[in-house]
Amino acid sequence: MCKSPLHSFLLSLPKCEHHIHLEGALTPQLVFDLASKNNIPLPDLPHYQSPEALAARYAVFNSLDDFLNIHYANMSVLITEDDFYELAWSYFLAAHADGVHHAEVFFDPQSHTSRDIPIASVIKGYKRALDRAEAELCVTSQLIMCFLRHLPVSSAHTTFDSATEFINDGTIHAVGLDSSEVGFRPELFTDVFSKAKEAGLRRTAHGGEEGDVSYITGALDALDAERIDHGIRLIEDPELLKDIAVRGTLLTICPLSNVYLRTTKSVASLPLREFLEAGVQFSLNSDDPAYFGGGILNNYCAVEEAFGFSVDEWRRIAIAGVQGSWIDDTRKRVLLEKIDDMPESDLSPNA
Repeated sequence: MCKSPLHSFLLSLPKCEHHIHLEGALTPQLVFDLASKNNIPLPDLPHYQSPEALAARYAVFNSLDDFLNIHYANMSVLITEDDFYELAWSYFLAAHADGVHHAEVFFDPQSHTSRDIPIASVIKGYKRALDRAEAELCVTSQLIMCFLRHLPVSSAHTTFDSATEFINDGTIHAVGLDSSEVGFRPELFTDVFSKAKEAGLRRTAHGGEEGDVSYITGALDALDAERIDHGIRLIEDPELLKDIAVRGTLLTICPLSNVYLRTTKSVASLPLREFLEAGVQFSLNSDDPAYFGGGILNNYCAVEEAFGFSVDEWRRIAIAGVQGSWIDDTRKRVLLEKIDDMPESDLSPNA
């Protein structure tokens, strides 16, 4: 628990999460449990001697690629539809405890189909968890299918085509672009994003985390992205910053992830106050909560400790998260009313 006097307020504040990779919610304990269940040998490395050793390794990532190497190794334990369901359900339980009311979650089918796991097993497992979260936790959600940008573009097209059934029935709501950023420009994926738009899917893309600000403009212009994931390097281009503020394009910022992956020196060095003052809309998110210091509430607390935002500023952030969500107006009204109706005790700086 953070030591901020606003902690109870931050916990109670209704949250929307837009930047969470379900595979990144694979905790060390679940890695070992599923490895045992599925008889999957883990790498013969010191940090795979125990869940505790694996968790300790997460504290010393030296780059995005360092993280991704472990991330992809861990995913080898995900085999059956039930495994994907268990992973996603564990995320929703934790997110609900952190005050999440709506989540738009990423998944990476190519990480699994490359291991000969049927895409239907992945999607059906995740969908079961999404449905249960709405039924039992009142957490609404949507599924975003991401393309791994370090793989050949042809693989993205194959993945898109293989998911036609789940696109047509509405299970997949949007597409995204993730994995190693530098050297894999968004323009490479123009055609597959055009197919997604024609199919009625929403579009987002990672940009401006490790890559410079041109990765943001590339995502906006070439991919017709409606959101930018991360986007912290927007601060380097004042004109683009003004344009994004006018457009109302949401940035899905992941404070603790940025620190763990060394794309920023500290949470306090993120340009969050500048974004607020400029009218740039952003949400705060956990990215890969099993690897980067915990879930969305930990990110809210870290930001509060770094910036000391006021209650009104936090309300603006929560409202931006609702307004930037890909949900209908009825659901938006419900969530905005929840923010507006928070008890006075939760709004007190001395809560």
